[in-house]
Amino acid sequence: MEVPANQANGDLNPSLKLAIAVAIAESRRRQKLPPPPPAASTAACDNSESDAIKWKRKAKQRKEEILRLKEDLKIAEDGVHQDVFPQHVSCKCYFYDNLGQLSPKHESDQKRSRDVLRRRFLRQVRLRERKRSRRDGSLLGSSIPVAEIAIENEMEQLRASVDFLVELCETSSPLEAQEGNFKNWSHQAVDFILATLRALLSTGKIDETIESIVSSLIVRLVRRMCNGSEGDESLHCDNNFQFYVQHLLRKLGSDPYVGQRVILSISQRISIVAESLLFMDPFDGAFPRMHSCLYIMIQLDEFLISDYLLSWSASQDFDIRLLEEWVISIFHARKALELLESRNSLYMLYMDRVVGDLTRLLGQVSFVQKLRPDTLAKLFG
Repeated sequence: MEVPANQANGDLNPSLKLAIAVAIAESRRRQKLPPPPPAASTAACDNSESDAIKWKRKAKQRKEEILRLKEDLKIAEDGVHQDVFPQHVSCKCYFYDNLGQLSPKHESDQKRSRDVLRRRFLRQVRLRERKRSRRDGSLLGSSIPVAEIAIENEMEQLRASVDFLVELCETSSPLEAQEGNFKNWSHQAVDFILATLRALLSTGKIDETIESIVSSLIVRLVRRMCNGSEGDESLHCDNNFQFYVQHLLRKLGSDPYVGQRVILSISQRISIVAESLLFMDPFDGAFPRMHSCLYIMIQLDEFLISDYLLSWSASQDFDIRLLEEWVISIFHARKALELLESRNSLYMLYMDRVVGDLTRLLGQVSFVQKLRPDTLAKLFG
């Protein structure tokens, strides 16, 4: 394109500049296009092939997009992008602090994020599958109100988490208790049980089903805590695992609904074991295991009373009648242990320490005004 001489010095008007730019762009576009077909008869065929290629390319892009979205969904469900705890490490929230020891006084509660461990626990228990199967069964297509369905779901979650925790304790060996997986799973199971139980109790509908689930949890864990290994060579190792189960009961006892029932069950079992030891030969192979069981149960009563009695009493739904029942049960257990004092005076020493803590805490005005006279007479008589 020739440029006039009077405009060769660069004083081009805007219209001419635009025309030149358009011409250059069109020229470059034409250079990039494939050569035209040799015959006009093949134009329709080429158009069909180009359309097929275009749709194949779009289908491939859509498939890649779907695969990418599936991967993103899997990452979001697994929480991999937030998983700061490797699978093999121990729980990071100090759940097993003070294992087998009294809690320090005035200890402040430290709240730590446990979202990742909680997601792992929920996946392990497979609550979603159990809930889906229940919906596909009796609840599907029924006229049950939404509120009752929600309560049924919470009940199913409580039952599933209780079964998971008990099975974990029953199938784990003493050595596995030291590993991170046991600590992670057991911790999250305890937290989930307490959260679900509080949600159910907040509805005000405490029925026999909840009572049955909680009682089953206590009985099965106490049985696992007291059952020793066969053979004296593994007794010390198994005692270590007993402390882990004791600690789980101790943590579950932070809720007054569970804690008071644990004390009642433990106190009644102390009386039974004490009577059995009274008529047992000290050289019997089962004697050391029963002795260990008796000690660890007395210690658990002391932990629960020392840790939680005052906080329980501050709860609005604190059951004062249940309190009186297990207080009387503790004194019955103490009387049963008096008969063993000639064999082992440590039993009475430990039990007197429990009774001392109980009397000191229940001697406060808030309790004295609520307790019946016969219960007070046992405490201060």
